Amino acid sequence: MKTERDGDVLEESVQEPDLYSPVSPLPQDQAISTYFEEKVPIPEDDRAKMFSFRKLWAFTGPGFLMSIAYLDPGNIESDLQSGAKAGFKLLWVLLGSTIIGLLLQRLAARLGVVTGMHLAEVCNRHYPTVPRIILWLMVELAIIGSDMQEVIGCAIAFNLLSVGRIPLWAGVLITIIDTFVFLFLDKYGLKKLEAFFGFLIPIMAISFRYKYVRVAPDQAEVLKGMFLPYCSGCGAEQLKQAVGIVGAVIMPHNVYLHSALVKSRDVDRGNKKEVKEANKYYFIESTIALFVSFLINVFVVAVFAEAFYDKTNIEVNAKCNASGSPHTDLFPLDNSTLQVDIFKGGVVLGCFFGPAALYIWAIGILAAGQSSTMTGTYSGQFVMEGFLNLRWSRFARVLLTRSIAIFPLSWVAVFQDVRHLTSMNDFLNVLQSMQLPLALIPILTFTSLTSLMNDFANGLVWKISGGVLILLVCAINMYFVVVYVTALNSTVLYVFSALLSIAYLSFVIYLVWICLIALGVSRLDFTGSVRFPPAVLIDEQPEFDS
Repeated sequence: MKTERDGDVLEESVQEPDLYSPVSPLPQDQAISTYFEEKVPIPEDDRAKMFSFRKLWAFTGPGFLMSIAYLDPGNIESDLQSGAKAGFKLLWVLLGSTIIGLLLQRLAARLGVVTGMHLAEVCNRHYPTVPRIILWLMVELAIIGSDMQEVIGCAIAFNLLSVGRIPLWAGVLITIIDTFVFLFLDKYGLKKLEAFFGFLIPIMAISFRYKYVRVAPDQAEVLKGMFLPYCSGCGAEQLKQAVGIVGAVIMPHNVYLHSALVKSRDVDRGNKKEVKEANKYYFIESTIALFVSFLINVFVVAVFAEAFYDKTNIEVNAKCNASGSPHTDLFPLDNSTLQVDIFKGGVVLGCFFGPAALYIWAIGILAAGQSSTMTGTYSGQFVMEGFLNLRWSRFARVLLTRSIAIFPLSWVAVFQDVRHLTSMNDFLNVLQSMQLPLALIPILTFTSLTSLMNDFANGLVWKISGGVLILLVCAINMYFVVVYVTALNSTVLYVFSALLSIAYLSFVIYLVWICLIALGVSRLDFTGSVRFPPAVLIDEQPEFDS
């Protein structure tokens, strides 16, 4: 294939790989553009400084967009359930999950900066056709599942804010329609779009911080739960909740998203110093962004731990009845432990702390749902374009994913009640957990290849620690899936799940096999069919005039 640029003709060879094509990283201007046409310029700084706030500001944006996935309605529900079921005892799990998430996001950002391609594009170039299609379908499934959770959160928020006047099915439709409206913001410039997302994060922070101040949890207990990795008196229910926290925090499509978002800055990949600098500032920005998201998650856990840990249904029923709440029937007259979700969480806050607490909670949930549903849409766009090399408009992309999500949600919203709608989150969390290895294994594989990452490939420490972390996260999430399936109590579902598990594990083992070879265990390449591209140093990559 020939491409022309400024009168010069460049020859590019394209071939179908046995397993990996010997394709070098594309020059920056030749890489497929899947983000906005606009590139944010990086200011020049002639002074030899280790750190520049001007440059940090220029790189600020992708990390905060990525961090929104750590604040979606699925995470908020996991937080409130953790506080209500285990008190402050699982805050250390939230902290550890966020740190692991930061390390994985670092790998995603480095892949995008160094290669000029995001993870879906790299998978498209280096995996054979059949595994590539399977991987794409599974990632799309994860995105649709996440999309459904976000729409559920927004629909519940609209219902709470309108005191039930907006039914759930109408909330679902409003969320789907207003996403199109918000996506038109990118027409006004990338920084303005990022500023809009940046506006939604403070709304969440203020809403949930208000609850934190209002409830005034014991600060000593908060710190103890955060830094003491122990859960005294915890049983199977708390263990399941701990696993659920890991699954809610570390989301598969977020790895694909972040590797694409970092392409929005004007970085010369032919200049090793600029690439190294970009990696540094992106990591700093991601650290700040995830620290903010962690604090917001802590606010939610601490509020429900202080106010509702070990509360019984009959206690809550009496309090709601005394406050005149119309939702008293949500809490049966028994001494079983209170079970909460996003909807019940708002109701109990209103019962104990007044109507203002309910409305502020709903505003926070609405901000979380609206922001995460838009970033989820961008994730879907990047994944589809990268894996299939399709160039769909954002409108078409949103229409497709929302159409897939709307049918099951609308059916439940119209014919069932809010309890059935929120209970879908358990199934969707399991769906997300199953997709996680399909993002983590490829990102470790490709960031470990010297031939792809050049001088920025993972070192031995990162290869080992990355492998251990991914193994740990995948094992935790598989446990969550097993617990969910065994609770179904259906022989037919058991058989179906067993057959599905065999196919799923076979594919995961295939990805692990490729990953181990990329990590240097060449003896596993029994047939000699795994070929990696030759190394190309960054300084030797061709540079083009802009």
